Amino acid sequence: MRTSFGAAGLSMALLLVAGAAAQEPAGKTAKAQAKTPAKASVPADVRPRIDVVFVLDTTGSMGGLIEGAKAKIWSIANQMISAKPTPRLRIGLVGYRDRGDEYVTKRFDLSDDIDTIYGSLQGFQAGGGNDTPESVNQALHEAVNQMSWSPGRDALKIVFLVGDAPPHMDYKDDVKYQATCQAAVKKDLIVNTVQCGGIPSTTPVWKEIASLAEGSYVAIGQTGDMQVVSTPMDDELSRLNREIGTTIVAYGSERERGAVMAKQAVAEAAPAAASADRLAYNAATAKVVQGGGDLVDDLNEGRAKLSDLKKDELPAELKGKTPEQQKAYLARQEAKRKQLQVQVAELVKKRQAYVETEMKKAAAEGKGGAFDVEVARTLKEQAKRKNIAFGTTP
Repeated sequence: MRTSFGAAGLSMALLLVAGAAAQEPAGKTAKAQAKTPAKASVPADVRPRIDVVFVLDTTGSMGGLIEGAKAKIWSIANQMISAKPTPRLRIGLVGYRDRGDEYVTKRFDLSDDIDTIYGSLQGFQAGGGNDTPESVNQALHEAVNQMSWSPGRDALKIVFLVGDAPPHMDYKDDVKYQATCQAAVKKDLIVNTVQCGGIPSTTPVWKEIASLAEGSYVAIGQTGDMQVVSTPMDDELSRLNREIGTTIVAYGSERERGAVMAKQAVAEAAPAAASADRLAYNAATAKVVQGGGDLVDDLNEGRAKLSDLKKDELPAELKGKTPEQQKAYLARQEAKRKQLQVQVAELVKKRQAYVETEMKKAAAEGKGGAFDVEVARTLKEQAKRKNIAFGTTP
């Protein structure tokens, strides 16, 4: 039976989704992460690795960019995994304002659970600021030094610093951006800068940061200029998204089961285009919900064994059933899912062709410099340094 989520229910769902990965504002102790279910050993993942951290100015002037990023995060993620073989993508977030605001920074560590990253991004609201310089130095320092970057030099590791105002250089206890850029190079991190709007004092600093950290600089409009392309396939994809949600078999602790279903609830409440982009991402990564916790996917991928689960880790649908009955139920859910995924794959292909056509039209009209387009173009160019090849950029 499908539950209807009102405004209060959606707010609770967002809290559940974001809570597991969120860190407290700087200076506070991070919450302990929930215990994960017992899982079987998993073969080594040899796919190309891409780590991307977005460092976002979340002061009042950045409202348009933040709202646009919320709408386009799944589309951006799809661009990032369009290489073959499909890379293992992890995304992190650092939101920053300034001292005296509600917070200085909020960090969400690198994770391949893009559902949780999406939920975390939904929690960002523009506010504060009121003066031109912001705590850029602290935010960049945390992005470079306090994220769980992949070890070694074979992974592509990128920071996108996105904002409209220069850093405070008068805070004596800050680590200045020049030192952070040196640390980034030593860690094999690329720092790109995206300037929103046209504050003159920002431009030379943003260009210097990109130059010091072997990245690139780009200037875009204050709002990010992102265009959400609606397609004739979106409504049907939204319906299929809800149907696929009925095949999820959440397991683990009560909190973990609730978090899995909250992710699906947030996805179903998302605008049609974002929901369709999520389905495309899930299809590319062969998952129904990101971050694990769905028994159908986890059994197939060797992350869980039915015989290892405790009674209190089983979903209600499997409790009181014999092992044979449990396997039969899971097989029915998987069969239903596969039928739906065939329909999704056909519609996603048509939708992607439609979107690419519209984006090419926009580029021809001089509207090709949007935030999401620039991120995709920059990442694909820099991926060549790690021999990761993508298709053409729309």
